[in-house]
Amino acid sequence: MPVSNEDRGVVESLFKAMQAGPAGEKEMMSLFASDAVFVEPFSGQVQTHNGTDAIRASFQEMWRDPAPGLKLMLDRVDVDGDCVRAEWTCTSAVFPTPMRGHDLFTIQAGKITRLEIVVTDMPPMGGP
Repeated sequence: MPVSNEDRGVVESLFKAMQAGPAGEKEMMSLFASDAVFVEPFSGQVQTHNGTDAIRASFQEMWRDPAPGLKLMLDRVDVDGDCVRAEWTCTSAVFPTPMRGHDLFTIQAGKITRLEIVVTDMPPMGGP
């Protein structure tokens, strides 16, 4: 089943806002339902953030020390069961190879109610 234009627009808008970093915060947060759930692995372990205040705080923490020249590219958007699945590639000068993964979105009435980020290919970090 193809992704609806509305859901695809939500996903594309989120990626555009995320790529903008702190300047995209207002746009990004407008895409989440007030009781949304955000699941992310970036602290080294999977963490769940409930509600827009917690989601905003999570992104603000990630923006404090961004990787230089970070680029986030949306590769593909599909329906995966009840979710919209967005495959992505992330590059930076500090990554020896691209980071890859996918996001699983639950979108209702044009708002993200759940977003889970899954990293499938993490570049090696640190020195030898």
